[in-house]
Amino acid sequence: MEAHIIDWLNLVVRWVHVIVGIAWIGASFYFVWLENNLDRSIKNADLAGELWAIHGGGIYHLQKYNLAPKTMPKHLHWFKWEAYSTWITGVLLLIVVFYSNADSYLLASQSVLSANTTIALGAASLVGGWLVYDLLCKSPLRQQPMVLGLVLMAALTLVAWGLSEVMSGRAAYIHVGAIIGTMMVGNVFFVIMPAQRDLVGAITAGRQPDPSKPKNALLRSRHNNYLTLPVVFIMISNHFPSTYGSGVNWLILLCLALISVAVRHYFNTRHQSQAYVWALPFAVLALMVMAYVTAPAKLSGAGKVADAEISQMMGQHCQSCHSANPTFVGFATAPAGVMLDDLTQLRQHSARVYQQAVATHIMPLANQTNMTEAERQQLGIWLASQTDN
Repeated sequence: MEAHIIDWLNLVVRWVHVIVGIAWIGASFYFVWLENNLDRSIKNADLAGELWAIHGGGIYHLQKYNLAPKTMPKHLHWFKWEAYSTWITGVLLLIVVFYSNADSYLLASQSVLSANTTIALGAASLVGGWLVYDLLCKSPLRQQPMVLGLVLMAALTLVAWGLSEVMSGRAAYIHVGAIIGTMMVGNVFFVIMPAQRDLVGAITAGRQPDPSKPKNALLRSRHNNYLTLPVVFIMISNHFPSTYGSGVNWLILLCLALISVAVRHYFNTRHQSQAYVWALPFAVLALMVMAYVTAPAKLSGAGKVADAEISQMMGQHCQSCHSANPTFVGFATAPAGVMLDDLTQLRQHSARVYQQAVATHIMPLANQTNMTEAERQQLGIWLASQTDN
């Protein structure tokens, strides 16, 4: 019953996380698009620009003030709970998926750290990530956005490498995503919202607002916008063991993040110019190159591995989880519906088994059954012989 409850808790929290995440990312994309597409040629000293748009059968007229209107409107919508809800549900997912079953999902098979120490390290990385990022944004690098971006990317890559030494590849990726998400929600909580409260407070009190605070809030909002696509990839990365399961998973993450930022920059600027149109073919080419260089070496069917040896191997290393009746604590049903109770089922899932047990070594979970390299090679040879026949 406990495994069943955890499974449903995972589903509900993940579903809510996706829903509120879509709301937050959608708002970020829309407002950056709006800022970049304002008509700034209007002759109104109070306005920074305006935009006419049509959507859903209606025509809209949007205006942005240079700083603030002379009086506060009766109704003013604040965008904040989308961000807060996304972060809260993300942390809950960390707890449900990784921290509540750390031995299986959090720890790297070669890690010398205990589960509690690794959990503490993961939590500390979220706080430390925000503090370092905020200090960088307040340093002289804030005047050089390109350099700031490169320094930040290098720092996150270093963190990804370090975490992958003590955490499973999947957990390391998710923690990097959680660090970025904490940076983004920190921008909302500590920078953007205070600036907006100060602006509204100044209008209400009839005093001149401080223009530097809204300007800084807009800058941090742009940072959030560029960080969204790397985070979205990390959110879905658990479906792609060829990325987080690679021996150079930190380098793959860096490359995918650079591709994401380049594509985001193109879409942020394409209505002003086509100077960054090269980002799209670059992204396609880069993905093709990455797919090629990360392809696992294909084992030939040379040699002979008996079916009985593979059956024994499945019983020892796979069937406690991947079975019609799993015995592994935490599983009420076979993960992803993959059952390996017999060789017919193994043949049916041969490509997936090869990818996860031979090419990337992400299975068995945390290698708790101590599957040896020789066994992985034998399994690979047997699987290759089945596809060759």
